[in-house]
Amino acid sequence: MTTYADSGVDIARGDEAVKRLKDHVESTFTGDVLRGVGSFAGAISASAVKDMEDPVLLASIDGVGTKTIIAELTGKWENIGKDIVGHSGNDLVCQGATPLLFLDYVASNKLDPATIESIVKGMCESCRELGCVLIGGETAEMPKVYAEGAHDVVGSIVGMVDRKKMITGENIKEGDALIALPSNGLHTNGYSLARKVLLDDAKMDLNAAMPELEGETLGDALLKPHTSYVKTVLKLHDEIGIKGIAHITGGGISGNLSRILPEGLGAKIDKSAIKRPPIFDLIQKTGDVSEEAMFEAFNMGVGMILVVDQSKAESALEISGGYVVGAIDGDGGIRL
Repeated sequence: MTTYADSGVDIARGDEAVKRLKDHVESTFTGDVLRGVGSFAGAISASAVKDMEDPVLLASIDGVGTKTIIAELTGKWENIGKDIVGHSGNDLVCQGATPLLFLDYVASNKLDPATIESIVKGMCESCRELGCVLIGGETAEMPKVYAEGAHDVVGSIVGMVDRKKMITGENIKEGDALIALPSNGLHTNGYSLARKVLLDDAKMDLNAAMPELEGETLGDALLKPHTSYVKTVLKLHDEIGIKGIAHITGGGISGNLSRILPEGLGAKIDKSAIKRPPIFDLIQKTGDVSEEAMFEAFNMGVGMILVVDQSKAESALEISGGYVVGAIDGDGGIRL
């Protein structure tokens, strides 16, 4: 007699994974949660909209990408869960929204309940830090769709903002200051290039402590979780106002900063001011990667760029811990 397990899908493994996740997920719940684990759909009260004049819902979805390969090779998965929440929350706050709820999708060739638990535990830790509820998710076992040992980690986030407080970029003007918030490394972008240079070509050991990384192992440097800027940004916006925000992800500084500038405006970035984590120099030197290619693939140490009025730049630095990396001008384009 042929069973579902004979086809490569083991329902018992899926059930075990869900049991392991229940306590972690419910640790993110607030009094607004109406339906959670086990329901066909999560439910949360939207009563917070009563305090807003013109409430706006914002949503974003993204994935961790091939960073999961590094997690697979090292057996360290928890930061992958933190990555997707950090990345997603940053995308949402670019328009001033406060995270409300998060949904996850974790898929693999063969479900390992311990690995799934580690990933979702990391998600839950980050959700609690943001005050964001992990309201539901999906774990999928799909043999042949995913390679053996591979995992796909995706997240969707929803937030709210009063329209009068939305950050739209429409008031950005020439002379505005650009404030860089530092990254701790690659975050969740550029891993295909990093892997080719460091692992495929140079055959570096992920578990070896490296002097180029100040004694840190290569694996730990590559697995640092995506920095969350949500609390810093919301505090800064409340206190001084932010005109525009660019989350520096795939496409680098130029590709992302250009997305928020009104037509006719450009920006001059002072590359010498950028504080690069050592992992970027290691990649560039090892692979003989051009400066242009590095800035296209990686954040290069800048996780987010905030646009603020020049008169408020000093206050922005005090609140954010960032540094001035350039200014808006009328020359068009992003020049590094």
